[in-house]
Amino acid sequence: MSSTCWISDEMRVAVVGTGRIGGTLGRAFAAAGHEVTFGSRGAETDAVVGGTSARVASIGDAVESAEVVVVAVPGDAVDEFVAAHGQRLGGRLVLDATNRVGAPVAHSARLYGALPGVRYARAFNCLGVENLADSLYADGPADMFFSAPEGADRATVEELISAVGLRAVYVGDGQADVVDGVLRLWFALAIGQRRGRQLDFRTLER
Repeated sequence: MSSTCWISDEMRVAVVGTGRIGGTLGRAFAAAGHEVTFGSRGAETDAVVGGTSARVASIGDAVESAEVVVVAVPGDAVDEFVAAHGQRLGGRLVLDATNRVGAPVAHSARLYGALPGVRYARAFNCLGVENLADSLYADGPADMFFSAPEGADRATVEELISAVGLRAVYVGDGQADVVDGVLRLWFALAIGQRRGRQLDFRTLER
């Protein structure tokens, strides 16, 4: 596989994780016309496709068939996923949507960065799932802040963010900590200040 993931009309996307975040993202990607395979450890998760063109396969098969791998497993399952499937990730863009809740660092950039040939992006982790399922506010779509390599990988992540209905806001390559700063702000306002999970951000420019 090429070391560059060129965006096309249809991308092959593996979504590893069939919970609320993985399911919401995968169905949105499929509805936007991308070829989506959910990676699952259980056949009972077939319902996650929700009437879209997505399919469910084993995690290994989903990763093998993909150009982009979106990881949306619980934070305490990331190490197990990488130990079992890390060798399959070479030559692919890994989009880390998982938060290691309670850990000093929420992202897994260092872990994926140690795998040969893996390109790393960080997105879809800094808002509640409610805003992934319904991103449109009265005055337009909410923002999704993300980090990814410049060039085609950046364009790929922007396309996937747009597929969910959010507006992509790029913060640079290698900036997972910056994206996670938005995560901490969201928790401080939505949970700490009890403003509710239907809370999002918008970048204003003059």
